[in-house]
Amino acid sequence: MVAGRSEDARRLAYGVLLAQFPGLTVPAWLRPALEGGLAGIILFGENTPDVETTPAVVSRFQSVAQTMGRPPLIVAADEEGGDVTRIQHVEGSSLPGNAALGDVDDVDLTERCARAYGALLAYAGLSLTIAPCLDVASEPLNPVIGVRSFGADPDLVARHGAAFAAGLRHAGIRSCGKHFPGHGATRTDSHLALPVLDVPLDVLARRDEAPFTCGVDSVMTAHVVVPVLGPDPATLSSWATDHVRSLGITGPIVTDALGMRAVADLYDMGEAAVRALEAGADLLCLDSPTGRDAQADFEAAVDGVAAAVRSGRLDADALRASHERNLTLTGTTSPSASLTEIRAALEEVGREAAARAVRTGGFVRCDPPIVVADLRHRVSIAAGEAPLALAQALDRRGALARLVRGPHAALETPGTLVAVVREPRADAVEGEALATLLEQRPDTVVVHTGLADAAPDAERIVYAHGAGRVNAEAVVDLLLPV
Repeated sequence: MVAGRSEDARRLAYGVLLAQFPGLTVPAWLRPALEGGLAGIILFGENTPDVETTPAVVSRFQSVAQTMGRPPLIVAADEEGGDVTRIQHVEGSSLPGNAALGDVDDVDLTERCARAYGALLAYAGLSLTIAPCLDVASEPLNPVIGVRSFGADPDLVARHGAAFAAGLRHAGIRSCGKHFPGHGATRTDSHLALPVLDVPLDVLARRDEAPFTCGVDSVMTAHVVVPVLGPDPATLSSWATDHVRSLGITGPIVTDALGMRAVADLYDMGEAAVRALEAGADLLCLDSPTGRDAQADFEAAVDGVAAAVRSGRLDADALRASHERNLTLTGTTSPSASLTEIRAALEEVGREAAARAVRTGGFVRCDPPIVVADLRHRVSIAAGEAPLALAQALDRRGALARLVRGPHAALETPGTLVAVVREPRADAVEGEALATLLEQRPDTVVVHTGLADAAPDAERIVYAHGAGRVNAEAVVDLLLPV
């Protein structure tokens, strides 16, 4: 069969795309794709102002898609819990994140967290979450994974990945393990540049790839180069597909966002989409509309894939097979409880996990009023901009005097000092700011929100395992006198 003769090539392109969009309504330019077999949509913070609103947003898209009698859309989001959330990005996640769960190392607790979280995602209308993060945190100074990982031991990551995926599945949510073959040993953020994982094949298999056998429903490939396997990132390389399938994983292979600079600096959106499909990807994830033109990205991807089908560069039957695999990530789940009940259950298990994970070094009790110095220099692009949860938690308890940025403003403000850091050993600016503050005020309590293995030396320190809301609330319980 000559590709494109018996079937609309654009429809084939629709069937392998996970589209982004701005705002809360269905844009006119996306309607033909929704009616013509679009695989799904991916939600970002601007699409999810709160949990109460998100179901209506999702319903608008599902209604358009199903007027043609087609299956439900995949509705996906980056919902890891902890620092990375979309539907709770304003209020802060009710879960403390993977590093906290790995530190506690109670797989039953991890599964309970995922079940409760899955119930919230199902209420919001999601069918797929791009989680769990299965990267092994073998490089403590990694700028993008950090507390998103369960830990530095592959077996621990696999155990908790399996528990998290099982909990989600109980709630009717499909999982997507990321970022294959592993992003944890790099020191480059693929949002900004192309990381290189320069390791022998036996290390790659034993350390980085092993956790992906934990039973996730799909796998996301990473914009990471493994030199021993070739010069291109895993997302655009057939070796990545071969390795995923050799592990016995039969679900869809999803690309990381193709608008990230690790790929966008190499190829335009259309060419990147075609190369990813040539490499064996099933579902192409387009990037956040923040800072990019959602319509332009989508049309470039569709045009590129459709042209490749018509020319014979892409095989139409292969795209149909990918679309069939993608259908396993669709579906809708009716909530089994009210939102009030779902929230209460999630808060209870999330607070338990955060409280069990938080640890201290030295005496950390503080007398109010407390001045919080936010010394974090780089924002985690994966997590996005967010208010400082620790300051908000202290303010709710009536203990916050002032939130300041940088060490000098902190030294000029009277009160007990608490400094918040994320990566002072990896980021020279952040490290120098902390050193300046501790030199003048060695009694400062340091709240470290990154990996515990990357924490600075300080006489008084709290290991929070993340910067999220419940992490912060657990920290405040330790800081304030009873």
